[in-house]
Amino acid sequence: MKSGLQRALGAVSLVFIATGALAEDHVGGDPEKGAKVFKKCKACHSVGEGAKHKIGPSLNNVIGRTAGTAAEFKYGPSMIAAGEMGLVWDEETIAAFVENPKKYLQAYLDDKKAKTKMTIKVKKEEDRANVAAYLATFSSEPEAEGEGETASE
Repeated sequence: MKSGLQRALGAVSLVFIATGALAEDHVGGDPEKGAKVFKKCKACHSVGEGAKHKIGPSLNNVIGRTAGTAAEFKYGPSMIAAGEMGLVWDEETIAAFVENPKKYLQAYLDDKKAKTKMTIKVKKEEDRANVAAYLATFSSEPEAEGEGETASE
């Protein structure tokens, strides 16, 4: 279940998005350094103009989106369940997720059988914050579930 802290962090992230926070205003992360970290992610994910789904979804406009809802991407049941339970991506949740995606979903869903297709782990806390800040630069404002271009999240 979503804790009060998770809800508060989500609300804070939405305030930053709604006010048009610039890349250098990201809490705890450096988008330029995050671009370097994201190179590890490019085998499965894409961002930017013309981004398309690969093994993983494109991550355009991921900030503010409910987990498991990118149009035309086939998610596993655990990611869909996390979205149904209220998981919405923001910089903090992305940074926590990429530390250990499987364990994150297992804890979020309180289900030791939960799994994800994502196997890469970002070990360093600074790298996690940086890649989350980088992804935020490709998110303009929160989208409603199932909306947006097909090359999203």
